[in-house]
Amino acid sequence: MLVKRFQDAQPYEAPNHHGVVGLRLQGFEAGGPENQWLGYSQFLPGGGAGPDSTPFEKVYLVLEGQMTVLASGREVVLGPMDSCTIAPGEIREIVNRSNHVCKMLVVIPYPAKVT
Repeated sequence: MLVKRFQDAQPYEAPNHHGVVGLRLQGFEAGGPENQWLGYSQFLPGGGAGPDSTPFEKVYLVLEGQMTVLASGREVVLGPMDSCTIAPGEIREIVNRSNHVCKMLVVIPYPAKVT
């Protein structure tokens, strides 16, 4: 078992994101998860990401606030404890259109290893 305390979480920069502070809660360390990593993102009002896509799926879970997700011609607003899966290659954009900070967990698989 690997326990990591929130106070020890390290910030990370996510490409094509703005108005956000990301913390890595689990992943990329010895004894940690082998298949995916867990991030905690705090999006300021107007903050967001994209539009872009990745070659792997990701799962978003809103803990607090609201996040608008645009993908596959749809637009949906996620609230507390709402989640969504973004498929590999799916172009998505997320934006916090509220005046409150949106706190969100993100689960992402590790990048493929080049052999």
